[in-house]
Amino acid sequence: MNGARTARLEVGIIGAGRVGPVLGAALAGAGHSLVGITHGSDDDRVEAILPGVAVRDAVEIARLSQLVVVAVPHDVLPGLVQGLAEVAAWQPGTLVLHTDPAYGTAVLGPAAARGAIPLAVHPAISFTGTSIDLRQLAASYAAVTAPAPVLPIAQALAVELGCEPVVVEEADRPAYAEAIATATAFSRAIVRQSTSILAGIGFDNAGAYLSALVRSAVDQALAEPLAADDPDTIDG
Repeated sequence: MNGARTARLEVGIIGAGRVGPVLGAALAGAGHSLVGITHGSDDDRVEAILPGVAVRDAVEIARLSQLVVVAVPHDVLPGLVQGLAEVAAWQPGTLVLHTDPAYGTAVLGPAAARGAIPLAVHPAISFTGTSIDLRQLAASYAAVTAPAPVLPIAQALAVELGCEPVVVEEADRPAYAEAIATATAFSRAIVRQSTSILAGIGFDNAGAYLSALVRSAVDQALAEPLAADDPDTIDG
């Protein structure tokens, strides 16, 4: 694991869904100071994980923070970055880190044009938006993309989130995102189908019944080497 550490930073979070508050809590736990988070749809949940953190608008967060974590939906990210650039919210030297799996740092171009430092860090977990995620982060990896001179900063921030950083090249981010989406959607679909079948034959808690089976089967599959001639391999 990369052992570098970043200096104490004033951190602002844009995005109060499942991801942003958790990453804010992880960074606070690593010694950084939170200057604020944008308003979300579930203020009680955000308050539970980030008690007492100020709610500010995105422009204010961009102007006040040394590190801005942008954790917003995929289709919102480009317009948000561009809009904040148009009102001169991005500050020279500010670290701007987004968490979208499909984008590298090119999407942060409008911020970089204002002198901000673009970073892309995607923790590879399925977020619940609760403190449970902090434990998951400690056992996870993160895809890291950044210009070479600042790549160590992105790696250090991934470490401070609790993750093992893995460098993904800019051109490879779409393929990376496809792998993440496939694993997530397939896992959910199969589990839902199985629990539905068990519920249909009278199982009161089908999810609990399948829990150990599913986890052990997934762990076994992840531990097995990928072989092109494996008859169980699905040909995509």
